[in-house]
Amino acid sequence: MTEKAAAAAGKLEQIAVEGGLTQQLGAASMGGANVVVNAAKSAPVLEIDNLTVHFVTSHGTVRAVENLTYSVRPGEMVAIVGESGSGKSVSALAIMRLLPPATARVMTGSVVFDGHNLLTLSDEEMRQRRGRDVAMIFQEPMTSLNPVLSIGLQIKEPLLIHMNMTEDQATARAIELLTLVGITDPESRLAQFPHQLSGGMRQRVMIAIGLACNPKLLIADEPTTALDVTIQAQILELMKGLSRRLSIAVVIITHNLGIVARYADRVNVMYAARLIEQGPAEDVFGKPAHPYTRGLLSAVPRLDRSRSARLTTIEGAPPNLLSPPEGCRFAPRCRYATEACKVVPQHSVVGADHTAACHRLEELDKLIVYEPGDEGVRAAAALDATSILAIKGVTKHFHVGGGIFSAAKIVRAVNNVTIDIKPGETLGLVGESGCGKSTLGRLVLRLDDPTSGEIIFEGRDLAGLKRGDMIDVRKRMQVIFQDPYSSLNPRMTVGQIIAEPMTVHGVVLKANAPKRVAELLQLVGLYPYMADRYPHELSGGQRQRVGIARALGVEPKMIVADEAVSALDVSIQGQVINLLEDLQKKLGLTYLFIAHDLAVVRHISTKVAVMYLGRIVEYAACDELFANPRHPYTQALLAAAPVPDPVIERTRPRTIIEGELPSPLRPPAGCVFHPRCPKMTEACKADVPAALEVGLHHFAACINA
Repeated sequence: MTEKAAAAAGKLEQIAVEGGLTQQLGAASMGGANVVVNAAKSAPVLEIDNLTVHFVTSHGTVRAVENLTYSVRPGEMVAIVGESGSGKSVSALAIMRLLPPATARVMTGSVVFDGHNLLTLSDEEMRQRRGRDVAMIFQEPMTSLNPVLSIGLQIKEPLLIHMNMTEDQATARAIELLTLVGITDPESRLAQFPHQLSGGMRQRVMIAIGLACNPKLLIADEPTTALDVTIQAQILELMKGLSRRLSIAVVIITHNLGIVARYADRVNVMYAARLIEQGPAEDVFGKPAHPYTRGLLSAVPRLDRSRSARLTTIEGAPPNLLSPPEGCRFAPRCRYATEACKVVPQHSVVGADHTAACHRLEELDKLIVYEPGDEGVRAAAALDATSILAIKGVTKHFHVGGGIFSAAKIVRAVNNVTIDIKPGETLGLVGESGCGKSTLGRLVLRLDDPTSGEIIFEGRDLAGLKRGDMIDVRKRMQVIFQDPYSSLNPRMTVGQIIAEPMTVHGVVLKANAPKRVAELLQLVGLYPYMADRYPHELSGGQRQRVGIARALGVEPKMIVADEAVSALDVSIQGQVINLLEDLQKKLGLTYLFIAHDLAVVRHISTKVAVMYLGRIVEYAACDELFANPRHPYTQALLAAAPVPDPVIERTRPRTIIEGELPSPLRPPAGCVFHPRCPKMTEACKADVPAALEVGLHHFAACINA
């Protein structure tokens, strides 16, 4: 945290103390010192007891949350994890009283906050508490922030309503809050609108709004899903620090188990609307009791371990909550289910404050619930093999703005990039949002034309090919997009979606397309009857598999995967990663794998290129780069990425990159990373460093490497 942000944090603490927060929490701390509360001895701020929420729909009743019970104490961070549809977000919306009144029904239970049952308060009483005492950070800030109101007005609104501040006081407080969350030049930001800020900055604004009135409870629903690992680390360190200093109880909803291991004090695991395990983070990670929890932890790629085996995955999908199975809802996916599992299991004590709902709890230590996957060997090519793709000195500039009285500005999205991929390899391309990863992928696909340089695919320079000549290339090079829902035509069935490129390119006759579609669906682990379904009738993992089947239909040699698994749950992500590896081994595919999850990249890649502000700053074989990172930016990325092990995270050094990625409109002179680099010298400001070979086939663009 910068000195300016630290000063702002101290001032906020003083305001919290003066406002009576310390006395309310029963911990005295004056003179600007931290408000310290022993969470283990304090009374809970939030107590949820037997909460059940149903949704009444035209298809029937969806049992979204059933018999949920947990509590949160001051200064404590409780994580709720589980697959999509498990009831995590619904339970948070129930606390905030934001469930849609037309369809949602709270059937049983209570939500006691600060001694009052929020479910029985009038709408006006709840409005007085919502935003002031209880605040929420929503998953997607762009849809949560009002696009027609300035940032300043949205931050000041709760201050004017709940704190009765004057306009000048609210403005001063808004500036302090923006400084606290690490936004530079906060005075000018107040006049800007959400679309003028980056994703990380919008998320920080949401946190500032949530903290504005010194809440006692902060609910964060996937607060860092769309953020880079560096920005994610900054924001979570901020939230954790404020939780400790101001004794704010925090409920964080996420599917990132590394985040949970690093920041959470307690963990609640939900499955199919029910809480199936809860306990201290170290106990849940160190000795998971429920088969589902063990399956989740086994499916997570580990950044701290080299790849030695396939990911162990939980087969199948969560049940339909319109008609969930009787008894234990995990039983249909559990390899150790018995007749006893047809009865709903009750929570049993595993350890101190650690419980789990499983009939075979005492036997699990004797059973290998999720054994390591079959040993897998990464695809590799001979060093002297001819590259299937060679990118040489590629540059892409975009001209934006300009008019009668002003010249157009140049966005330097990709600058002088040189990398290559050999047949059967996987090149992982990593870096923060805005560094040029996706632009480089679009250049390879020739969805954008390069400003200069060569893109040689199978001996042909794509940069100079005409539109008609690209048709044959696109048959041999396909793409898997990040969001399968937006990339699949909602008006076409799955069968039509997969068949279309095959018939366009003449791979199969139209009459034979259904048979080939059925084969492709089986290849990616789906059933042939799903060809008649529409995208909205499939789960996220199933839609991603449809995207993979569509790409495979034309029998390509290479696939560009742009954040292909970033939006998936842990278990589904593991299934898709294993599928990609199986297909690579079976069909000899080559992948350009664009991602920001370093653990996934380490697991699947043969070699890795690290990109920063349009330039490749480090490039090496995968194991070599992760074992011996030489560029300060690569080192910072690895330090910021969490590991799903609380014991390791407790002792692991955390080096957080300050600031945000500079604008490609105004890139720094010399080394583009020097404004944020802890090893910066005056020489770094003068010239752009060349990529030097610092090891065998290991290149780094740093004078200090």
